[in-house]
Amino acid sequence: MPFLLPIGNNKFNKALTVLIKTPKSYLLKENEVTPENVYLNRRGLLKGLGFLGAGALLSSTSTTASADWFSKDEPTKFKTTALKFQTDQNTDNLILTPEAKITSHNNFYEFGTSKTDPVNNAQGFKIDPWKLTISGECDKPYTLDLDDLTKAFALEERIYRMRCVEAWSMVIPWVGFELAKLLKKAQPNSRANFVAFETLHDPQQMPGQASRRVGGGINYPYVEGLRIDEAMNPLTLMSVGLYGKTLPAQNGAPIRLVVPWKYGFKSIKSIVGIKFVEQQPAATWNILAPNEYGFYANVNPEVDHPRWSQASERRITSGGLFARNRIDTLPFNGYGEQVADMYKNLNLRKNF
Repeated sequence: MPFLLPIGNNKFNKALTVLIKTPKSYLLKENEVTPENVYLNRRGLLKGLGFLGAGALLSSTSTTASADWFSKDEPTKFKTTALKFQTDQNTDNLILTPEAKITSHNNFYEFGTSKTDPVNNAQGFKIDPWKLTISGECDKPYTLDLDDLTKAFALEERIYRMRCVEAWSMVIPWVGFELAKLLKKAQPNSRANFVAFETLHDPQQMPGQASRRVGGGINYPYVEGLRIDEAMNPLTLMSVGLYGKTLPAQNGAPIRLVVPWKYGFKSIKSIVGIKFVEQQPAATWNILAPNEYGFYANVNPEVDHPRWSQASERRITSGGLFARNRIDTLPFNGYGEQVADMYKNLNLRKNF
């Protein structure tokens, strides 16, 4: 049974109340998924930023002095959660991908199709002002501004694997909040079967949107969608940061989706619109090449991409960009224990 533990005896005692509970099978401490030297160095980083850094069980009551709007006005509260990945192998020790590689090797076609285009072309990207509108089949639609993105919901750090459909992967410490918290506030009605997402459309700032050649032939704005149960799953995250810092523009600032059991293209970036809908919504890559990119996009090593195998992946770590860090890909990217039941009546070969 959960119980409340007051810590200390000072005027912040109420704020320092911590919820202690029996961990679920997929929860474990951060030092169990990261090599000891990386873990110890990371603890120092978190301490310097103001994190409690207590692992999977403690809600942090410390504050962060992190970059950009994490340090403005009232301090931001975090808890750090390291999630255990369903695996029968001992070879995947989940070393965190270096921050420099997460921010310099990614896909964000709004800024160009090369892996280095986003970091080069997103410099100077302006996110203030920003509006995120939640609408559609709900009783209480509402809008969040830039300040709300870090203050409307308690933030936490989630360490997730990220598997790209191109067969490379990373391990990323995201900062954000569960999407379900944002959705429940709008009170979706009985017709809300799916959730549709839309990226900012701003060709002046995003060169890929201004040119089909630069932007990979996509019709912008970028759109995506989830089933309502997928969107409400506790693993589905709205991220506003990574490595304890404000989310960089090339990684989807100021707010992006993270769905760790699906291929990375489902995790839409720089979101301005979330809409509850009755019918399955459009999804950009599914529209562009439906035989290659399914709507569900669940990580499945048994269903190959038409042009390459999905049975294994190249983990990007501290070695060179093309270092031989080949590992087997896991069903649902290793999160089957938490999500497989949602698809027990679905043919995952047909509905890829």
